[in-house]
Amino acid sequence: MYKSALAFCLLAGPALATGLEIQVAGEANGTITLDLFEDVAPEHAARLTDLAGRGAYDDVVFHRVIDGFMAQTGDVQYGKIGQDMRRAGMGGSDLPDLKAEFSDRLFTRGTVGMARSASPDSANSQFFIMFAPAPHLNGQYTVVGQVTDGMDVVDAIKRGEGRNGAVLGQPDRIVKVTLTE
Repeated sequence: MYKSALAFCLLAGPALATGLEIQVAGEANGTITLDLFEDVAPEHAARLTDLAGRGAYDDVVFHRVIDGFMAQTGDVQYGKIGQDMRRAGMGGSDLPDLKAEFSDRLFTRGTVGMARSASPDSANSQFFIMFAPAPHLNGQYTVVGQVTDGMDVVDAIKRGEGRNGAVLGQPDRIVKVTLTE
């Protein structure tokens, strides 16, 4: 009996985390805690969990930060600190893009959404955290989570002064992401 239960647990794989703790350094210093919405966007929540569990987000910068709108990060291909930041925001992971998981969840302060290109089915690894409500995003982007603690850290993230919110100079970065239950 115990062997079959163990085999089932091993075949089922690791439990999906219900959230992330993101340690941030730069102008903003501290921890941002997110709840992931596995019931609303299961594939996107699983992607964030997978990449975070592999350490893919560690040392990735907040490359696009628009005051009064959002802070974007998660380019695990070109957004690592120490790389040429001119390409930050143009990459993703080595995993395939995800189909949109649009919902009736609204983009409000602290909402976590998945970044994408013009194609709705192009989200991969990048995500953004809202500084303020953005009703024009409702139903157009996948809502994957919500900040539950650390909005003061989000509010302190270095703003972009470049074109389209690009952060010039030394952007703030994710130091480490830890999975939470």
